[in-house]
Amino acid sequence: MYDHVIWPERYDPGTSTLYALNDIDVKAPPEVVWKLLVDAENWSSYFPAEDQVKVLTDDPELALGTKYSRVTVGFPMSLVVTECEPFRRLAWATTVDGDETGSSAYHGWVITPTSDGCHVLTEETQQGPWFLEELGRKHPGALYRYHQEWVESLARAAEAEVAKKAG
Repeated sequence: MYDHVIWPERYDPGTSTLYALNDIDVKAPPEVVWKLLVDAENWSSYFPAEDQVKVLTDDPELALGTKYSRVTVGFPMSLVVTECEPFRRLAWATTVDGDETGSSAYHGWVITPTSDGCHVLTEETQQGPWFLEELGRKHPGALYRYHQEWVESLARAAEAEVAKKAG
């Protein structure tokens, strides 16, 4: 049994507009996966869709309280890291810039060590009319597909790092 995201009450999957869970086994230690996750401005090195990320605080790595911006699927968003347990848990809250409906999202990552690497689980909930329209109605299943591509790309990148160090 793997751990899951610890949800703030307002982001509970049971009361959210949209929810996705994706996970994968990675043949790399948690430290390698973690380093890729907290280096947000370089996510595009292994996941090209995340090519517009800008950390707005002094430390370039994501940490508790880090504020950053990103353009995801064409929409600018503001984010803040709300949970950061090195090598284990990372989560952030998101608001859509310019959205008067107050839609928001919560995205968490959980890394669990395994005998040959780690298990990576990511979950996201989205609340509000904007997300319902853009991802629920216009592009059903897009949240799951996007995150599946992300976890698979993350796994390949982490495993490539391990192979590079071994070779």
